[in-house]
Amino acid sequence: MLGTFESHLKNMITGVTKGYEYKMKVVYSHFPIQLKAEGKQVLVSNFLGEKKARRANILGNTTVAIKGDQVIITGLNKEDVGQTAANIRMATKIRRFDPRVFQDGVYLVERGEQHG
Repeated sequence: MLGTFESHLKNMITGVTKGYEYKMKVVYSHFPIQLKAEGKQVLVSNFLGEKKARRANILGNTTVAIKGDQVIITGLNKEDVGQTAANIRMATKIRRFDPRVFQDGVYLVERGEQHG
């Protein structure tokens, strides 16, 4: 219990002083995926040719920047940044198709503290 408390304190101090940054990459081979950050949600359009957009929630004060095929998630709270990245990943989870053939999605590439 003491170790958990210590980790949370370290994460809070690091979050306030440096912040956290997760980088994700958009990968597609069949249909070009379109991402758009709208309010507190990320809309994933044209995923595997679907007409309806998939949605992923953005938690807390996390910001999502979409630059081409890169998604950059930044924030002060490590849990919110990580859960936002997980929400985006789960929104692009492959169902009804063979995942060995259809490897389209948004995948985590890099995570850590913000630089700068």
